Amino acid sequence: MAADGASVIAVDLCEQIASVPYPLATPDDLAATVKLVEDTGARIVAKQGDVRDRASLAAALQAGLDEFGRLDIVVANAGIAPMQSGFDGWRDVIDVNLTGVYHTVQIAIPTMIEQGTGGSIVLISSAAGLAGIGSADAGSIGYTAAKHGMVGLMRVYANLLARHSIRVNSVHPAGVDTPMINNEFTRQWLADLIAESDSPPDMGNALPVQILQPDDIANAVAWLVSDQARYITGVTLPVDAGCVNKR
Repeated sequence: MAADGASVIAVDLCEQIASVPYPLATPDDLAATVKLVEDTGARIVAKQGDVRDRASLAAALQAGLDEFGRLDIVVANAGIAPMQSGFDGWRDVIDVNLTGVYHTVQIAIPTMIEQGTGGSIVLISSAAGLAGIGSADAGSIGYTAAKHGMVGLMRVYANLLARHSIRVNSVHPAGVDTPMINNEFTRQWLADLIAESDSPPDMGNALPVQILQPDDIANAVAWLVSDQARYITGVTLPVDAGCVNKR
């Protein structure tokens, strides 16, 4: 979307969460995002913030509004996968992946309604938000529960905001080549999940591709928020190479 000229408000924690067994983004990663956006010729306001903390989100949004003057699109993309982290993983993944999404939407709604020009909200869920994927660990169960919960949030908000011409949808990727998936811990977790099961789950996609690229998801989001999808709301959109349909 930045490549199409959209100004961006970016928020990232840029700290580690103890239950997450792989490296999370750092301030250097956020700075790299700023450069990527600016290299397209677009503008960006980037702030460290925590989706679990509504005040920090509100401050980041206000900084963006002060710079750009309006808010038309919201993409709730913050997420963690604290597999094999026990109850700490359950608590953190619900707080970030579900409550954090709720905070993100709630912070954005007043501005979008006040503008009176509609808008689009996209929640980034997962194939695990449409199928019972995961292990018996509390963190893994929490991940799937949170991603399913995002569908409920999306459907309620799609109805609540329709009269304001604000569309709300969710996107459900299969495995994407990001640090959440492409790290030593997660690769080993997936291997153990298959090896330790009496009936190993089929974690593969229907199409002959093992992992998607971030651009595959970004392109779907860009279409959903565009005028080409102006009458699409309340939809769960799998971008998963047939992963969910295969089950």
